[in-house]
Amino acid sequence: MKKILIVEDVEFNRDLIVQLLEDTYDVITAADGAEGLQLAAREHPDLILMDLSLPVMDGWEATRRLKENERTRHIPIVALTGHALAGHAEGARQAGCDSFVTK
Repeated sequence: MKKILIVEDVEFNRDLIVQLLEDTYDVITAADGAEGLQLAAREHPDLILMDLSLPVMDGWEATRRLKENERTRHIPIVALTGHALAGHAEGARQAGCDSFVTK
């Protein structure tokens, strides 16, 4: 079963995404960017769904660090964010996100 890491600080959003995916994927979760980095390095997920506005370490920085690390750079990262302004999608791609989805 493919493994997806969800990095989302809002418990309601995190639980909703888990419910949508858990029947098809092995889902693991992190509540902040630093925890997401640790889980990605340890669990080697097939995909990361990354919120950009996170405590401890934001999703922008977590994504940059994941893409700089040889062990995690191959993992596709989809930015999940409530920021729908024009420059956010391009900023997410510049940080290393492979795709961008507005919540």
